[in-house]
Amino acid sequence: MEHLSLAEVERIARSAHAGQTDKNGHPYAEHLAAVARGVAARGGSEEQIAAGWLHDAVEDDALTREWLAGAALSATTKAIVDALTKRPGEPLEEYTARILATPGALVVKQADLAHNSDPVRLARLDPATAERLAAKYRRTRELLGLDPASD
Repeated sequence: MEHLSLAEVERIARSAHAGQTDKNGHPYAEHLAAVARGVAARGGSEEQIAAGWLHDAVEDDALTREWLAGAALSATTKAIVDALTKRPGEPLEEYTARILATPGALVVKQADLAHNSDPVRLARLDPATAERLAAKYRRTRELLGLDPASD
């Protein structure tokens, strides 16, 4: 089976998240683009960049698990997207262990954390939300064995 091109994956991700906004009210696709760029900047493969575009699609109910299973994507991309899909009620420790156990997933999560932790983005949030999220991202980095300054 021929796999979707990165341009096709981008179009699917942008369409799936159309109308969604981030916590700052910006189009959610801006976050997806930043993660995909972050993966590329970290030397990620096309499979990892594709996962960067799709990393929140199933978790955010923009696309279904069934869509992912049947999509013309590599097994690696599918595994990374699945690893980055937090399950309802799942402890952070289980989530991060799955990321660490999935080849290629860590660089995508690192790019995601880098964009989510951007001080400019956090500064636009109310202080309580910004601090709650910053603490969550610090804990996630710790569990993943990432240096806080590695972004």
